[in-house]
Amino acid sequence: MSQMALRRWIGRTRPALLAGLVLLGAIGALAVAYGWIQRTPASLPAGPLERVTIATNTPYVGTCPVLAARENGYFSAEGIQAVVQPHSSGKAAMEAVLKGQADLGTVADIPVMFAGLSDDPVTVIATIFKTERDHGVVGRRDRGVLTPASLKGKRIGVTLNTSGHFALDALLNRQKLASTEVSMLNFPPEQLFNALAHGDVDAVATWEPTLGALGTLLGSNGASFYAQDIYESLYNIAGMRRYVLAQPETVKKVLRALIRGAHFCADSPDAARTMFAASVKGDPLALKGAWPSYRFSVVLEQGLVLALEDEARWAIKNKLSTRAVIPNYLDYIYLDGLQSVAPAAVTIIH
Repeated sequence: MSQMALRRWIGRTRPALLAGLVLLGAIGALAVAYGWIQRTPASLPAGPLERVTIATNTPYVGTCPVLAARENGYFSAEGIQAVVQPHSSGKAAMEAVLKGQADLGTVADIPVMFAGLSDDPVTVIATIFKTERDHGVVGRRDRGVLTPASLKGKRIGVTLNTSGHFALDALLNRQKLASTEVSMLNFPPEQLFNALAHGDVDAVATWEPTLGALGTLLGSNGASFYAQDIYESLYNIAGMRRYVLAQPETVKKVLRALIRGAHFCADSPDAARTMFAASVKGDPLALKGAWPSYRFSVVLEQGLVLALEDEARWAIKNKLSTRAVIPNYLDYIYLDGLQSVAPAAVTIIH
């Protein structure tokens, strides 16, 4: 065939060739989509799901990765049937783990610190949430609570030996006030609301969402002080050491699901707020303002060890423990699981 004839043939067949290529591309895309649809159920475990009970402070926004992993099917994709057991605080969730009522629990750093001081064999498998703006104090203006310094001599409701207790002490210290210059009254978290509303206390030290709800309740009679730049809450997932060491594959599955859950909470804030609010029967709009300050990620960072040591010094100094020596908190952190599934997320020196 001459070059002239070849060019004519290409010119006549080009539209057909392009149409064929488009058709082949469409068929290929459909095949990929069909393969993905077919592959998704196939990737699910063939056998029964493994039941894992996770105790959580369910209304607390730090549980978003756990709730997202359950609601979005990330746990089931890993072969886990996650049973979320609701509690009113991380301290209560940790107690459920200690009593064998739950396999894992979501908990702030303070209960982990106290577990170390009490030689309770618990271990953190990951930090899943961090923020500086979810702890603080709400006071009544009609009781003279106008500024943080005006807390001197006041009755303050607080759940002792929790992050709320530590944040209150840190806030007082910033005002050059000793904890002995206020009256701390111990209440379970669920009773703080009524204690302040009924005037049993002049102020309350707690965390969100109770903190914001109390501010709304008091309206113009309320004064709120956040512990921002004073205390960073490190929210973790932990279990008994014997369970974690005996179930390394289960721990990896849980961590993989939580990583996906944390990505969802961080990268899809509108959908995450809607999901979280539906789970706790709350208002997604009420979460919108503070959401940018929330840091959802599954990590094990050196800052956790430093925080636990600093908090242990506080507990020993204030005679909240009979111990005089800070434990080695590396013994209370399980590194192998996260190192296996996301090695870059582990920055603890060991």
